[in-house]
Amino acid sequence: MITGSLRRRAITASALVLTGALALSACGEKKDDPGAGEKITPTGGADARLAGMVPAAIKADGKILVGVDSTYPPNEFLDPDGKTVVGWDRELFDAVATKLGLKGEWVTSKFDDIIPGVQSGKYEAGVSSFTINPERKQQVSMVSYFNAGTQWTTKKGNPAGIQPDNACGKKVAVQKGTVQVGDVEKKSDACEKAGKPKIQIDQYQGQDQATAAIVSGKDDAGLADSPITAYAVKQTNGQLELLGEIYEAAPYGFLVKKEEAQFAQAVSEATKALMADGTYKKILEKWNVQAGAINDSAVNP
Repeated sequence: MITGSLRRRAITASALVLTGALALSACGEKKDDPGAGEKITPTGGADARLAGMVPAAIKADGKILVGVDSTYPPNEFLDPDGKTVVGWDRELFDAVATKLGLKGEWVTSKFDDIIPGVQSGKYEAGVSSFTINPERKQQVSMVSYFNAGTQWTTKKGNPAGIQPDNACGKKVAVQKGTVQVGDVEKKSDACEKAGKPKIQIDQYQGQDQATAAIVSGKDDAGLADSPITAYAVKQTNGQLELLGEIYEAAPYGFLVKKEEAQFAQAVSEATKALMADGTYKKILEKWNVQAGAINDSAVNP
């Protein structure tokens, strides 16, 4: 995700529970959802040297307060209980926190509020599928941990005959504010310049809503980050299929306050330690997102 005002929405807790229920109804709840499995934790527990790099104000209560927009499965989303944040992003950062001798305390937030929340100190970290880009690196420090690109989905069998490079005149679902909005807008402009009908772009506040619109046939196709589209295909029990190849891959980053350079370095080194001891690989494989694995972690790459 690259734009400044990216994805997700502000809704009440009751509305969030309802939205989750609708998503499960539309997509078909899977009993083999990895979120139900045993949580993977790093071997050896905390690293004393890394723990010593954490600012005293953060480690005083033994936890890292994490801002997250929990509407983006399988990266970060709500458990069927409607309040517990699950997903591989959570599992991975919880493992990072363990290496730092801390626990993660996850607070569901409007996506647009997470970076300002980290800047103000409301959140001590932000973990919500943030693509690293120059604009964000001016606002916060970003620690790389994964690569994701864009991929399209459509109804099984592609009844509309849509293609990512030929969607003129078709109805396309996308989550509001994401980099994918800009992508499909450029494609629509190209259609118009070629004398073809523009793409009808339906923007949804949540990715779950966009997926449900494709499943129902309201929209012909949609596009999102590659782990999200792959997960949607799996969770909809064959109602969707992937369309075309993954493109424009870029790294995700954990967010910390820009002034806390040592803390950012500690998070990066903790991530590297998880890569070295195999925890990182196990978590990604558990959630079937290992295609986006990287070999190193850096601050503001």
